[in-house]
Amino acid sequence: MKLISLAEAVRRYTWDGMEYASGAALPVGSDAIVFGRELLRQGRRDLHAIFHCNTQQLNLLAAAGAVTRAECGFSGLEVFGFANGLRRAVESGRLALEDYSNLSLPLRLLGGALRWPFVPATVNIHSDIQHYSAFNPIDHHSKIPFVTDPFTGRQVGALKPLTPDLAAIHVTLSDAVGNAIMLGTEWSRFELSRAAKRVVLIADAIVDQDCIRQFPNLVRIPDMVVEAVVHWPFAAWPQASPGVHDCDEAHMKAMNAALATEEGTAAYLRDYVLGWSDLDDYLEMIGAETRKRLEATATGFLLDPFRRWILPDEEVADLMAREAEA
Repeated sequence: MKLISLAEAVRRYTWDGMEYASGAALPVGSDAIVFGRELLRQGRRDLHAIFHCNTQQLNLLAAAGAVTRAECGFSGLEVFGFANGLRRAVESGRLALEDYSNLSLPLRLLGGALRWPFVPATVNIHSDIQHYSAFNPIDHHSKIPFVTDPFTGRQVGALKPLTPDLAAIHVTLSDAVGNAIMLGTEWSRFELSRAAKRVVLIADAIVDQDCIRQFPNLVRIPDMVVEAVVHWPFAAWPQASPGVHDCDEAHMKAMNAALATEEGTAAYLRDYVLGWSDLDDYLEMIGAETRKRLEATATGFLLDPFRRWILPDEEVADLMAREAEA
């Protein structure tokens, strides 16, 4: 079994200065935001963040000063506006943001998964994205250099593959050894799980292995690429987890407003990052009424075929205790 606590996952698999990636389904969808909260709780610094799309996790990490480099294909928060914490970090010069498109990021993850030396591509070339690098602003040809297609002689771009040190990937369901099922938009979590050097899953629910045997075709992340599994309901909060809970729109707005200033960020860190110590505290912080409201989601039918195999919290705790003793 690979079940461990959130705190242990961060202690064991993260360090200052690492390349850290998180898997999300759009900026308001399922992302392991609680993993970012724990990174801050443990004081991780100087992170190089890789996000296909910015989420409230990157927004928070940037606002708190934990990220000094970031690469992403979209930096907004969709209907909730631009990410204020990320904006402050970039505009102050504390964070260098390397911009790519929403196609080139998954291509780079695919290249990392396949261990290619580079990814030939026709996207992002002949544009500012190709020639202007936040990481190397002097060399205008280092970000996406041209290479020659040996078959046609055509000039195409060469994208650098991504192989982050760790990917913390939110999934809907996982068994105790790391076979995972994702509901809703997958985005690029499949490619990320193969590109990263290590993968930690953060799961809304742990299921019996009979569930995995019943739906093997839905297992997009297999146990062989997974180092550890963390059971953490509402790990994506305040964003959504399709089939499980909706987006907490009120908190999304309040969070982004708080991260717009140093004072607001300090208050947010005090209340929503340092203000809890374990899962029970975390869920109490969100509030029973809020959780009940968010769980009354119109997408709940997506989870129906799997509910019979979801393990109760007590059984998950027992599995974790046995894993700790092993």
